[in-house]
Amino acid sequence: MDWFMSEEAASVVPLLAAFDAAAREGHITHAAERLGVPQSSVSRRIKSLEQMLGVPLFQQVGRGVALTTAGRDLHERTESMIRELDDAITTVRSHADPDSGVVRFGFPLTLGPVSVPSVLAEFHRIAPRIRLHLVQSHGQALAQMVREGRLDLAVMIPPPDDLPATVLGHQRLLLHVSETHRLARRKRVDLGELSHEHFIAGPPTYHIRRELEECCTGAGFAPYIAFEISEFDTMRALVAQGLGIALLPPSETATTGVTTLRVAGIGDRAIGLAIGTRHPSPAVNRLHAHIAARADRLCGPCSRG
Repeated sequence: MDWFMSEEAASVVPLLAAFDAAAREGHITHAAERLGVPQSSVSRRIKSLEQMLGVPLFQQVGRGVALTTAGRDLHERTESMIRELDDAITTVRSHADPDSGVVRFGFPLTLGPVSVPSVLAEFHRIAPRIRLHLVQSHGQALAQMVREGRLDLAVMIPPPDDLPATVLGHQRLLLHVSETHRLARRKRVDLGELSHEHFIAGPPTYHIRRELEECCTGAGFAPYIAFEISEFDTMRALVAQGLGIALLPPSETATTGVTTLRVAGIGDRAIGLAIGTRHPSPAVNRLHAHIAARADRLCGPCSRG
């Protein structure tokens, strides 16, 4: 028996993009900016959808909006459909012209000032009509965005086990101390020597923070986190001021007042290029191949994997 979309469902489809954007952004104005339409258009489409369904989908929370129970139920049932539709349109268009298209690309906070921009600049010279939407975040957030289809491709350190990934190489973690620190002249240190130190670290969601805590626990102590901050260059600046020590990858730019040394018992982290589970477009495959062929730029002095 042939299946046809009901008239009611056909009328709902154009309204779902506004609903999905508002649900993800938590703000009508931001949703409008994301869709490139006036705020009044987004509000009108959401209101039409609510009237059609007979239930409120959003409630006001401060200056933003939050999903109601009915709204959450609808979003859980429709978000994958919206992503699939977006992917289908993007893929079909890119097949019509493989030299164009959009790639949503993410990369970690520990890369960016030099390596990633240089690789992307070269890609832009080779494929100037392929547009890149860039996201820089910590690994857990990047992985979730790839799983949800909000990113097509992402460099992650380390790559998650549940996503297809190409290992590009490895990133070394080093202990960063001020030039006046008691360990500054050392080349290597054991974890046990750091039990009374003050650490500067990222939030608990960061992989480096979890690895620091796990390794220190294995060495018989819990690290004292004196400063917690998400920005790595600021961590190094705090180290330079003698406010603590930090476990970080080597900086891509020079940091005055800081020296680094190896820590026994802390291994290198895999750098992975993860791709979504949906069918990638030619533009996505092209960027994937470009990055994989230039893995040495992302890995720096560390070994290729």
